[in-house]
Amino acid sequence: MRKGILSAVILMNGLIATAQLNPVTWSFSANKIGEKRYEVKMIATIQNKWHLYSQSQPEDAIAIPTTFKFNANPLLVLDGKVKEVGKMEKFYDKTLGVSANQYSNTVTFVQKVKLKASAKTKLNGNVEYQTCDDEKCLPPKTVNISIEIK
Repeated sequence: MRKGILSAVILMNGLIATAQLNPVTWSFSANKIGEKRYEVKMIATIQNKWHLYSQSQPEDAIAIPTTFKFNANPLLVLDGKVKEVGKMEKFYDKTLGVSANQYSNTVTFVQKVKLKASAKTKLNGNVEYQTCDDEKCLPPKTVNISIEIK
């Protein structure tokens, strides 16, 4: 009976520790680049030995790509797609026979926006991403985005 309880406690502690892992931190900013034009930066800082997946993945990938979803805003127009700025690593797992496009340490995602009127507003939405290290992958995580455009 004691072994069963001890095993359950150890298992629960392992699950809680995994659930609390958060190897990526995000920071958000907006810089004016022209008349009513802004560059929004979403910077992911990745802990050592962890990887964040690119928005675009090879056909044989099983990793969940990073995706950005922005809420509609009548004062803003998205100008193009979110671009990635960083050193992309092309990874191949021989054991599983799958590839992945990933980043280590840091990557900056950039979205250009245009204001329709001279007014303060916010770009709201979320980013969904997955991280893995050499031993495990964490479930996808969603982080809310709210960036002031002045």
